This record gives sequence, structure tokens and C-alpha cells, in this order.
Amino acid sequence: MAITRRHPPLLLLFLAVAAAATATIAGASQSTRPRPAVSPAAAADFVRRSCRATRYPQVCERSLMPQAPAVGRSPRLLAQAALTVGADRARSCSGYLGGGGSSSSSKRSGGGGRGGAVGDCADTLRDAEERLRQSAAEMSRMGRSGSPRFAWRLSNVQTWASAALTDASTCLDSLATYAAPGVDVDALRKRVVAVSQATSNALALVNNLDPHHHL
Repeated sequence: MAITRRHPPLLLLFLAVAAAATATIAGASQSTRPRPAVSPAAAADFVRRSCRATRYPQVCERSLMPQAPAVGRSPRLLAQAALTVGADRARSCSGYLGGGGSSSSSKRSGGGGRGGAVGDCADTLRDAEERLRQSAAEMSRMGRSGSPRFAWRLSNVQTWASAALTDASTCLDSLATYAAPGVDVDALRKRVVAVSQATSNALALVNNLDPHHHL
């Protein structure tokens, strides 16, 4: 007498499908779960304590304290906000140095439109802005901390932010050799220093995300 092969009971099949669906929903809910609410005082204290690890803590606090409510207690969001601040500083400074060829730009560069060390400095700071905005965008794609994707994207951010800091230093070196009549080099230098300090602080906060940085 032939033996008929039995198929898995429908109930077991149904339970298996239901379990898989439940696991998928649970994983999705965890990834989209909102961050716990943080009081304004706690968020401000987090920014203050985090800024102590930077080279210019007072500058760090002044520039990032307005971002405290959005940052909460997230080191990643704080670093991303710092990168954006650095990019905004670089954009403002490059415009001031004379990127548009306006009459004010001509006066700053010695009367002949953008050129010389000031013009080179403006171009360099535009590069710095691009690198910092690229870094801030990369922060939003880093994924889970400790994963290979996180490590790779963090390395990208560190490289680009370091290059932006070098751009600011190069600009300062150019201004140090520029002494055209009628140009207030000290005023220009203060603006570039602000870019350099903001970028340095951002890089420090980014490095704090690297587990190997503290070894």
C-alpha cells in the first residue's frame, strides 16, 4: 500500500508567516521610533559638556546652543549641526572676501575685482563650504553605529572636514602675505579665523563619534 506524503499543516504555515511579519513590523517600528523627549535644560547641558572636548569651547557653545532643542542628546546630530555651522561661516566669509565682483568686492581686493590673495582665499573657502556641506549630508546616511557602513561614512566625513580645515589655514596663510593698500587685512583675517574655529570644533565633535579616536 502506497504511503502518501503529508504536506505541512496549514496552521503551521500560517504561524510561520505571521511570525515573520511581526518581526518585520517590529524592526520597522524600532527604526522609526521617535527619540525620547529631552528637556531644554538637559539639551543645553549636553551641548555645553560636548563643547568642552573642542579646541574653542566658547565659540562652540555660542554657535551650537541655538541648535540644542533639535540636537537633544545626540552626538551625531550635534556633529552634523556643527558641520553646517562651519559651512555657513565659510559661505559668509567667501562672499565677504569678494566672490561676486561687486563694487565692495573690488574695494576689498584692491580695486581690480576679485584677485590676488583675497580672491584665492575666497575660492578656497568656497571649497571648504562644499566639503563641509558634503560632510553634513554624509552624516545623515551613516546608519547604525558600529556597522561597516557607519565606519566608512565616518571616515569620509573626517577626511572632508580635515580638508576644509586645511582650506581655512591656507586662506589665513595667504592673507598673512597680502598687504595691498586700502585693504583691512585684520578684518578679513577675523572672519577667516571664525571659519577655522567653527571647522575645528566640528571636526572634534565628528572625531568623538569614532570609537578608535579614544583608544
